[in-house]
Amino acid sequence: MSRAQPGTKRGLRDTTVSTLLLAASVLALLRPIPLHAQETELRGEVSESAILSDQQRKARQLVMASPQDQQAQANAAATDDAPADTYQPASPGAVPDDTNATGATGSIFDQPAATDDTLGDEAAPVKPRRPSNAKQRADAAGDKTKKGKIKKKANQQADTATTAATDDTGTTDEDQDGANPRAVTIDSADRQELDPGAERTGAIEGLDRKIEDDPFAATGIKIGSFVIRPTLEQGLTASSNADLSSGGKPALLSETALRFNAISDWQENSATIDGYGIFRNTISGDEVHDALGRVEGTLNVDLDNELRAIATLGYEAVPESASSPVVIVGTVEQPVRQTVNGGLALVKDVGKLRLGLTGAVEHDIYGDAELSMGGSLSQKDRDSTLYTATLRTGYEISPAITPFTEVQVGRRAYDQQFDTNGYERSSKGIGARAGVALDLREKLVGEFSAGWLTETFDDSRLQPISGPTLNAGLKWSPERGTTIGLLALTTVEGTTTAGESGDLLYAASLLGERQIRANLTGNAVLAAGWRDYAGSDGHDLILSAEAGLTWWLNRYVGLTTRARTEKQTSNLPGRDYKANSIFLGVKVQR
Repeated sequence: MSRAQPGTKRGLRDTTVSTLLLAASVLALLRPIPLHAQETELRGEVSESAILSDQQRKARQLVMASPQDQQAQANAAATDDAPADTYQPASPGAVPDDTNATGATGSIFDQPAATDDTLGDEAAPVKPRRPSNAKQRADAAGDKTKKGKIKKKANQQADTATTAATDDTGTTDEDQDGANPRAVTIDSADRQELDPGAERTGAIEGLDRKIEDDPFAATGIKIGSFVIRPTLEQGLTASSNADLSSGGKPALLSETALRFNAISDWQENSATIDGYGIFRNTISGDEVHDALGRVEGTLNVDLDNELRAIATLGYEAVPESASSPVVIVGTVEQPVRQTVNGGLALVKDVGKLRLGLTGAVEHDIYGDAELSMGGSLSQKDRDSTLYTATLRTGYEISPAITPFTEVQVGRRAYDQQFDTNGYERSSKGIGARAGVALDLREKLVGEFSAGWLTETFDDSRLQPISGPTLNAGLKWSPERGTTIGLLALTTVEGTTTAGESGDLLYAASLLGERQIRANLTGNAVLAAGWRDYAGSDGHDLILSAEAGLTWWLNRYVGLTTRARTEKQTSNLPGRDYKANSIFLGVKVQR
């Protein structure tokens, strides 16, 4: 009995130790893992045994073992807990200052360290005890910042790898929502190019290229603030009546035509200059040496309060036509008539009311006529100046239609008060007309009008010139590439023939141009004129027709040809004639 008592006490002590070890193991297993450890990213599935330390595995085995084996396992655990060399960190304060009773820095109650395969150099964070002094707190803060930078860099590398994997397999829901834009890889770019439903982007060099309406139109030359488009035409003309006279003869002529157009590129105001010059010389046949030309400029200036000013200035030099009402017998060639004209118009818009006031001046100068018998005949008694003032009032019914009325007064003053026959040719004129202005943009634009004109001479022996007037200027485009124009004009022609006042000339022409192909253009002109002599029943009828083709070899050079027929019939003797001609040449433009 005396021996049994010590054994009983030792058995009780062993049982108590086993119970304590069992309770410690259970508490270690039930202790929650800190949140910072749960945030550690692991690649793949990690087994439960991989995150347990050796001491925790031993504690679990001890709990699950039978009561007979628990004593042996406890003795083995006590042996394993023998004191070991204490780890001394390089930086003070990296671990708690105090240790457990055995002198070791860790125990089965400490949180096991987990290894992150993705972050090979970073250990699982362990919540440290608050440092005891300022230096230790500073060192701890530095280590925390360094670890944060390393973790941020690793997360960026992981995101890059995830994006590349997503591009190989397809888009994710996050990519589709736009929260995580997908990086473009070479493979994805190839798939986008081969995708028939994907929209392709045009070439860089073609982004600002515009389709030209007329690829063979003149590009022009930039000089200052103007764009000039010159055209040179050189060819041969074969005519059955070279000088368009009643006794004209055939001839082969060299014909040169120079035309130009200049347009300003100003932002608000505008200016245009148009001109042409035609030179004809005989190669064989009837002797003809003449030149004609005209230049005219228009300036359009916008003023304040819906007020515009339009100024015009022009000069023309042409040989007098053989069909002129003044016939000089026995001349070598027709004398040259020069005309200088200018005008200024003020246009005011008041609501839908359109007001305009125009003043114009035109001066005619007639050259001397060279006689076939020698000498010359002066025509200074025909020189005159015409002054006119026109008041125009219109009302815009719609942006496309504006009816208008015009009233015109004028004075024709001759340089010489009396002509060679003793007549005072100066006169006063008054006229009125009504018409409609049309503006349907590219389809139809222009105006037409009709009225009455009367011109009374200072010499009572001369009968006044009076009659209806017709004027029109329309441009119609029924379809793309086709243009049709209508021109009509009524003018008063004076004369110095004794006892005659002059005539009214009505002229009209219908023009058509068709772009048959991009480099082939056709044109045609039908014209008619009627001359009504005042104070007599005399009249002239002039009819003409012309057709031509231009074939462009490129934008700058083309071949051109045209055929023309013209005929005049009159009830006055010696005024009938007929002429047919054909032209073939080369056209150069810039």
